[in-house]
Amino acid sequence: MSLFLRLLRWFSGHLYTTVAWSYDGIAWLVSMGQWGVWQQVGLDRLPQGQILEIGHGPGHVLEKLAEHGAAAVGLDPSRQMGRLAARRLRRRGQKVHLIRARAQAIPLPAGRLDGVLSTFPSEYIMDPRTCAEVWRVLRPGGVLVIVPGATITGRSLPDRLGARFNQAAFQSAGTDPRWTQSLEAAGFAVTLERLQLPRAIVERTVARKPASSLSIAR
Repeated sequence: MSLFLRLLRWFSGHLYTTVAWSYDGIAWLVSMGQWGVWQQVGLDRLPQGQILEIGHGPGHVLEKLAEHGAAAVGLDPSRQMGRLAARRLRRRGQKVHLIRARAQAIPLPAGRLDGVLSTFPSEYIMDPRTCAEVWRVLRPGGVLVIVPGATITGRSLPDRLGARFNQAAFQSAGTDPRWTQSLEAAGFAVTLERLQLPRAIVERTVARKPASSLSIAR
């Protein structure tokens, strides 16, 4: 592996902490400018109402949620990302509640939310504790939307390079079967979708809490 790809891999492992300032640049590089379009894939399946974003990063998605009138809440364990998101939202005059916490212990009341969104999460999303917590905070009929990965399919030289960088930084794109298993074990009805965009294939997982059910999560 080239020195550049090693450096890219190192950056991807520290994007939420010591080099959080570089997140937007790395995201642009590995997506060849498509990152915002990929995030929109998750937004398109969210209901109206109160929405929690898990792993809010620098706040781009929260900004879009606020622009569309959602009562948005952001959760992220990274202090650095919390600062970046707060600065972004403050500059735009948007009031969004930010919580520094982990997805395995969401400090919100049960049945509070209409939707939960997570774009390009790491393995915490398949933790049974995360699935149980999302189930708990969603209202009956609420929806969890996950955008787990994307594959660049454009044939231009920049897109081919971006596809290589994407694979090097994130190893692989796509839904890990354990995600579905954990979600179904928590009680969700899960649908897997693959969307063909002009320059990429983006995966989307939609997990719905039944409108009338008892939690089976532990």
